[in-house]
Amino acid sequence: MANSENDTIAAISTPVGEGGISIIRISGEDALPVAEKIYKGKDLAKVASHTINYGHIIDPDSHEEVDEVMVSVMRAPHTYTCEDVVEINCHGGLLATNRILQLVLSYGARMAEPGEFTKRAFLNGRIDLSQSEAVMDLIRAKTDKSMKVALNQLDGDLSRLIRHLRKDILDVLAP
Repeated sequence: MANSENDTIAAISTPVGEGGISIIRISGEDALPVAEKIYKGKDLAKVASHTINYGHIIDPDSHEEVDEVMVSVMRAPHTYTCEDVVEINCHGGLLATNRILQLVLSYGARMAEPGEFTKRAFLNGRIDLSQSEAVMDLIRAKTDKSMKVALNQLDGDLSRLIRHLRKDILDVLAP
């Protein structure tokens, strides 16, 4: 099956390895239904947007508790991708994180390609191309200066400058 911009996607959003917390991000039209299939706690369909909710991830087949989690629900269009987004905050470590990701993938999401969350933000008009490039610059920043430049670009400084220069050029060219 070919990937589509309309698929529900998921990925681990934190560095893989040992750590206190890992985050699995789900984005797309079916983000909430996918999460609801494996989450035991409040009814995610009824919680307010941009809230975090305590509960457990349960394997629906074995009914085994996988982990104690906090689940953030963020409804479109006020999200990074402009789609419904669910983030599952679980205990860090390879086993719990990968097990939850596999459940998410088993119940309706597909694995996101590298950079696909940012690609969707761009395609859905939340950020422009300059801002999408700034995301990677920010992630890779090694100095305070490079981080500040990337943040300014992400805030749209470069895009505003380009729009202003374009307008000035068109004003000069137009009689």
